[in-house]
Amino acid sequence: MSKVPEKFRKFVRRYPAVARAYEEYAGACHRAGPLGDRERVLVKLGIAIGSNAEGSVKSQVRKALDLGVSPEEIRHAVLLAPTAIGLPKMMDALYWAEEILGPEDREEGAQPGR
Repeated sequence: MSKVPEKFRKFVRRYPAVARAYEEYAGACHRAGPLGDRERVLVKLGIAIGSNAEGSVKSQVRKALDLGVSPEEIRHAVLLAPTAIGLPKMMDALYWAEEILGPEDREEGAQPGR
């Protein structure tokens, strides 16, 4: 399922040492505590949602699916966001997640926040 965006692949080709250092840092952060893979990806999804970062939301959704997190669990994680960040930002994140998850019941042509 993992589909690395082309802009990231270009970054890795152009700056391989920086990309390696980033991956090493990320790995150290992952190993620094007791959270498992599923918990970490859901936490990072929440951070991406709170940051209103479309690319990061989509990346974490792809990673969550790769780890066996169900689409329903991902949607639930997104639905927890409005009391912390507001309904419009949650709606954007849900739209971005659905772009990766697929069109469950999404209205054709619907745009985030509308």
